[in-house]
Amino acid sequence: MVAIREERTHILVGQSPRIRQVLRLIDKLGHCRWPVLLLGETGTGKEVVARSMHNVSPVGPFVTIDCSSMVGPLMESELFGHVKGAFTGAIGQKTGLIESANGGTAFFDEIGELPLDLQAKLLRVLQEKEFRPVGSLLQKRSDFRVIAATNRDLAKEVEKGTFRRDLFYRLNVVNLRLAPLRDRKEDIPALIAHFLARYGNHHSLTQETLDAMLSYDWPGNVRELENCVQHMVAINSGPLLHSIELPSAIQHHLAAQRSQAMAATAVIHDPAPLLPKPIGSAYSHSNGSGVVPLSEIERQAIIGALEYTKGDRAVAAHLLGIGRTTLYRKLKEYQLAV
Repeated sequence: MVAIREERTHILVGQSPRIRQVLRLIDKLGHCRWPVLLLGETGTGKEVVARSMHNVSPVGPFVTIDCSSMVGPLMESELFGHVKGAFTGAIGQKTGLIESANGGTAFFDEIGELPLDLQAKLLRVLQEKEFRPVGSLLQKRSDFRVIAATNRDLAKEVEKGTFRRDLFYRLNVVNLRLAPLRDRKEDIPALIAHFLARYGNHHSLTQETLDAMLSYDWPGNVRELENCVQHMVAINSGPLLHSIELPSAIQHHLAAQRSQAMAATAVIHDPAPLLPKPIGSAYSHSNGSGVVPLSEIERQAIIGALEYTKGDRAVAAHLLGIGRTTLYRKLKEYQLAV
């Protein structure tokens, strides 16, 4: 297992070719101060990579600036600070995040969420190394290495006019795209072992549980996997973690897999002939003299899903891959009162 330690609790875990490439770039980029733009879906570990870069040559503080959490009129104060009396409630002077990052690294998480007016002010800081706290007439200086991250396509945001072109080019000197977990599933066992070591108490997985986790696509990426391990450890009192203790999203995924497997088994054991029967003709399972009408397959799939979910139509619709409105329409169409 390849790993880079960031602090006590931050570690980049993996052994896939994609992760090894990221580790090589972290080592190279960590020794310089070029701006870096980290791209990738939510939960892929962009802050972990940013901290790793900083810790290759840990000069000055590492300051995380979560652009998605800064809302309302106090955004500018959070970034640049303010002086006493700058606005109602400003009973004292406040140091902003930009000033706090002086001499170190500022990590702008979800930079695409920053409003246009603050984008302009941030651009000036990056160009001139100067800023002015809210309510102050004096300029201050702050020089820091900038690492930005986003799950958006900033090039498209530039074309739409929601992100400044000049700021985009200022940040996009070097970009690094992090692969989603579904594209590097060979890292999942190592990640599970890492999270069990952190949260578990000598816990381990059954093979069935591991197989289930490997078959899942993890839309929330590493963050979802971490939450999954925490969930299983929290509800399990014994050392062995079973598939029944997996979170509901994975349980639904497994149920859908079972339904697909049952359908495939039915086709294998009862193959239909190549020549179709006229519409409306009866189908006989015993002599194999026809093709099952699509409407009958659909009807049986709905009945099976509702029986499996004990009548829960919302879950049945999810397993069938249709909306609840569509399911209700089909129930009426096939005169089903399941």
